Amino acid sequence: MSAIGAVFSCPCLRSGVWLLKPGMQKMSSLGLHTAARCAAKDYYQVLVLGGGAGGIAMSARMKRKVGAGNVAVVEPSKTHYYQPLWTLVGGGAKQLADSACPMGSVIPKGVEWIKSKVASLDPEKNCVWLENDIKVSYKYLIIALGINLHYEKIKGLPEGFNYPKIGSNYSVQTVEKTWRALQDFKEGNAIFTFPNTPVKCAGAPQKIMYLSDAYLRKTGKRSKANIMFNTSLGVIFGVKKYADALLEVIKDRNITVNYKRNLIEVRADKQEAVFENLDKPGVTEVHQYEMLHVTPPMGPPPVLINSPVSDESGWVDVDKETLQHKKYANVFGIGDCTNLPTSKTAAAVAAQSGVLDKTISLVMKNELPVKKYDGYTSCPLVTGYNKVILAEFDYNAQPLETFPIDQSKERATMYHMKADMMPLLYWSALLKGYWGGPAPVRKLMHLGLK
Repeated sequence: MSAIGAVFSCPCLRSGVWLLKPGMQKMSSLGLHTAARCAAKDYYQVLVLGGGAGGIAMSARMKRKVGAGNVAVVEPSKTHYYQPLWTLVGGGAKQLADSACPMGSVIPKGVEWIKSKVASLDPEKNCVWLENDIKVSYKYLIIALGINLHYEKIKGLPEGFNYPKIGSNYSVQTVEKTWRALQDFKEGNAIFTFPNTPVKCAGAPQKIMYLSDAYLRKTGKRSKANIMFNTSLGVIFGVKKYADALLEVIKDRNITVNYKRNLIEVRADKQEAVFENLDKPGVTEVHQYEMLHVTPPMGPPPVLINSPVSDESGWVDVDKETLQHKKYANVFGIGDCTNLPTSKTAAAVAAQSGVLDKTISLVMKNELPVKKYDGYTSCPLVTGYNKVILAEFDYNAQPLETFPIDQSKERATMYHMKADMMPLLYWSALLKGYWGGPAPVRKLMHLGLK
């Protein structure tokens, strides 16, 4: 397929094309990249590390600020994925292809795509080293390298995914296996896990559990299933308002929750999952499963571990209000790779991008940042094929809701927002650098109540 054909076959562009004005529906507006080079120049005014949501959103914003030719994105992947959709892919409500677009189609037109991996960062000399000892210097650096999955830290994985009955919505290679395992379910334990590490989208391990419950009820198999949520945490959710609502859902649907249980081994040939009891070191439990959904341990990208830009745990060390690095004034971080004390979600990236845009604008003028990020993040907790509890909260785990309704209630409207509206907003607004979170919507909503 040609580059042009690949772009027009991309679901993200098909779904958002109605938002474009007729005069804008030209080939040039799509920002096609027919080839990616390994650093066309050795210096850029703004260098962005990472082609995920944060990296692409900030590259679009920086293009408008300093000009496309002065911005570069370092990203080795050929495909960009809208990962929040994978919950619905694993539950059979969406297709995996709906979440994918060629990387070249989302990088802003004219912005240089450096198709390489970052080997090391040298903020003292304002440069990064890429693969093959290629050096690229910068005036300003934005780190948006995301978070790494570590299935290998669970004994028996990732090779266990070669067997049936096991899947994971966190990887493009395994998300469709979740749906197959759900379809093939006969009777027994359906186990869903949450690891003893930071994770992206902390609600996702539960979302697939609720979808599985709904599917098994729909197909008449629920009476033969024991649905079990084994979580390393001591609570079902970190915000009490939504935790209370989820506990009611769990009670109503007869789901078993085992707290402080961490998956340490999968014996896929025997369909056995081994958990450690975090309250009793050395004590393990073995559960037979008919279906197993694994949420892997996660951590910072290896290049950030022991890096001068990172804290002792390997996360980019930024000011939690401005997203500016605590030591290097021309270095900034956004998204999952940072040590911001909030949930790692695409909604958080949206809010952060708006704040970071203001921060960098002032830094470029030698002024102090004033815009403050309050930790806003959102987690649409899918509780069925037409139900969502829309959790929105801040750094203090306090609800920070957009709509003038009780968002702890399951609602079909919130499901359609999650399944249909948010993908459009992602492709057509966030990645274009126009969506900075729901703060303006929230303000309008509440002004309307006065």
